[in-house]
Amino acid sequence: MINPFEYVLPTKIRYGAGMLKVLGEELRLLKAKKVMIITDKGLVNAGMIKKAAEIIEAEDIDFIVYDEIEANPKDYNVEACAEKARAESVDTLLAFGGGSPIDAAKATAVLARQGGKVRDYQGKGRIKDDCLPLITIPTTAGTGSEVTFSSVITDTKEKFKFTIKSTAIAAKTAIIDPELTLSVPPLITAATGIDALTHAIEGYTANCTEPIAEAAGLYAVEYIAGNIEEAVKNGRNIAARDKMMIGSLLAGLSFSHADVASVHCMAEALGSMYDAPHGMCNAILLPYVMEYNLPAAGHKYARVARAMGIEEKDDYTAAVKGIEHIRKLSKEIGLPGIRSLNVNTDDFELLAEMSEKNGSNDSNPRKISKDEYVKLFYKAYNDCN
Repeated sequence: MINPFEYVLPTKIRYGAGMLKVLGEELRLLKAKKVMIITDKGLVNAGMIKKAAEIIEAEDIDFIVYDEIEANPKDYNVEACAEKARAESVDTLLAFGGGSPIDAAKATAVLARQGGKVRDYQGKGRIKDDCLPLITIPTTAGTGSEVTFSSVITDTKEKFKFTIKSTAIAAKTAIIDPELTLSVPPLITAATGIDALTHAIEGYTANCTEPIAEAAGLYAVEYIAGNIEEAVKNGRNIAARDKMMIGSLLAGLSFSHADVASVHCMAEALGSMYDAPHGMCNAILLPYVMEYNLPAAGHKYARVARAMGIEEKDDYTAAVKGIEHIRKLSKEIGLPGIRSLNVNTDDFELLAEMSEKNGSNDSNPRKISKDEYVKLFYKAYNDCN
């Protein structure tokens, strides 16, 4: 029998090349009168938000831009953003960018209406329905954050990433336009692409997954693995960018309705302590965690391998070849090893402790403790020799 489950998707998805053009229509539906665009300085300096701003202006809607969001969004980023939204009487949020602006916007949607500190909302049942309406526009094919109803924020005092989660913070509409990814640099394309692949694999294999999440995750693997090299090497190839974007979307739908697992536990620890790029951390750690999980998830990893084009009848052999394929793929698209993050081995005990405390630790398909996490960090480190 299939275990009982719920599948809630509170976000309307509008997908396709050139889809940014519907922004005005979606703002009208929300009866927006004053919009805050939440983004980062890099996107502003690159002129990326110009077209969105022009569409808002054409609708004769007032707007402001908040571009102080940092990578691995910080608690103070969100709290300052919410304070600005209240001071400016903003009634609608528009998140424009990668996972950091989108996660920050989801947290801002809560704080702007409900007040307090963002850490106050960690845990179940703490977020009321009264949140600012949000539209998300992703500019990378990586996080899937545009359709998830969770937000990962860094507590800067404890140097710990935590998650707030509620359907109330989900975007009303996600406008997903692969044309917005055409100018993403190769290294970011590679890191965000493997981030999406990690979401797909963990969403498919998490021990709390369900059939719809499994289906979305497995199909996402096929899209991502089959197109990431082309997207990295020929970034103007809209067909490859399109398939990477739909793969990222499907991966987001997968893990948000299941969970992530130990790859993310370790990656979020690294991101908290070293402010390291999240996608890069996932890419570095993915094959090591998969190797550890083989005894418990080998049959599923075999299906992942076949989705990546590996033809092998024996499940164990297919799974092993799939893990090696991911390791080689990361190198071929230019992703470095863990030493590139300037990690200190003296921190591995603390990193392992943080990984074990992560809320997704119990979702890993094979039980894992602090000691195993320490060994995995060392294995990744020693393989860089």
